[in-house]
Amino acid sequence: MHATQEIQNCDVLVIGGGPAGSTIATLLAREGRNVVLLEKEHHPRFHIGESLLPGNVELFDKLGVREEVEKIGMPKFGIEFVPPDLDYCSYVDFSEGWDPSKDSAWQVRRSELDELLFRNAARSGALAMEGAKVRQVDFDDDGATVQATLDDGARRTWRARFIVDASGRDTLLANKLQCKKKNQKHNSTALFGHFRGARRLEGKREGNISICWFEHGWFWFIPLADGTTSVGAVCWAYYLKARDKPLKDYFFDTIALCPELHDRLKDATLVDDAVHATGNFSYASTHATGERYLMVGDAYTFIDPMFSSGVFLAMQSAFDGAQLVQTALDRPAALPAAREALEKRFRVGPRDYSWFIYRVTNPTIRDMFMHPQNIFNVKQGLMSLLAADIHQGRAYRRSLWMFKVVYYFVSMLNWRRTYAGWKRHRFNIRDMGQLRGETILKTD
Repeated sequence: MHATQEIQNCDVLVIGGGPAGSTIATLLAREGRNVVLLEKEHHPRFHIGESLLPGNVELFDKLGVREEVEKIGMPKFGIEFVPPDLDYCSYVDFSEGWDPSKDSAWQVRRSELDELLFRNAARSGALAMEGAKVRQVDFDDDGATVQATLDDGARRTWRARFIVDASGRDTLLANKLQCKKKNQKHNSTALFGHFRGARRLEGKREGNISICWFEHGWFWFIPLADGTTSVGAVCWAYYLKARDKPLKDYFFDTIALCPELHDRLKDATLVDDAVHATGNFSYASTHATGERYLMVGDAYTFIDPMFSSGVFLAMQSAFDGAQLVQTALDRPAALPAAREALEKRFRVGPRDYSWFIYRVTNPTIRDMFMHPQNIFNVKQGLMSLLAADIHQGRAYRRSLWMFKVVYYFVSMLNWRRTYAGWKRHRFNIRDMGQLRGETILKTD
């Protein structure tokens, strides 16, 4: 039996010390709020998703951590697209978007970035605790009671006026409230590892992410500052389901399906001889806010990581969400309108990215990426999206809309190819039953 713990009070309790949780804890603590930030693991802890977008840079500036991020990051100025059936690649630069100043970002090890942001929250005044797993959240008219278990088995209890769920794909509140909905339009799995000695692009493009299509999905190729390169295959669920050999062997067989990537890795070695697998089953909650709670980042929604949008969407939702929390605590009469506005804003990014993600293996989209033209400013719109400059304004919205018009027009002109692509997509996203998004497999 554990001794009864004294109940402690706070203004805001944040569940999860990733980019979203650490960001909102920092912002609220700087406003003088009594903030408790609970992370179930200990930093540094491994997390996939190393690629950042130019939209993150402004957020790092506001948090005061840009120089720290720059020290651990590999400069990234654009994207390389590698097709499966052409003998050349396509290169696009972030500077080609509507805001040329949003021209670069970094590739980072998430273990280093996440710890950096977590420590910044503590320096900013939040009580940041590691090894504290939230077990239960109970709401009432005045706030919520949160119970957590520490590494040594000790139990702690807090009374909070407001709860922020930044628990990532644990989706603590969404599960409790039964408001998490799996996206039936898209599901995939990922095999990934880290390599030393991979052949990279040269010069300024060395740090760019490469997206390589192949028969069963696409690869990422992400150069990191320490000389290692993150390589992953995002595949349709049926492909991993069909695995008939050890994961490492299956991963290398998959790499062989992409000749250009295979060539870049022919002299490389796998770090720690480790290959991992995880589900990328997209989901969204029916809502992100309540009178006493807010869900940010992956705790609210998760989409396929093709365009490296995860960290940006998480941090931006934290910046937007911090204003909602302030409203809830100080001006509760204004909360309904603030919630409505935030719910609408939260849907913008996932909606914009998902439209492309659902179609990115379609031949028409692939052709448009491989031969980017700026007719009707569609390339500027696309590059603003890829740079995470998604709240640019009317010009951005208009160019993104025109991109879709061109896509549908070309699709109709090539209706046989479009129909074949639609049938293939329907086949790819079929439910594979036993493959679950929460499952993580290590090399066997």
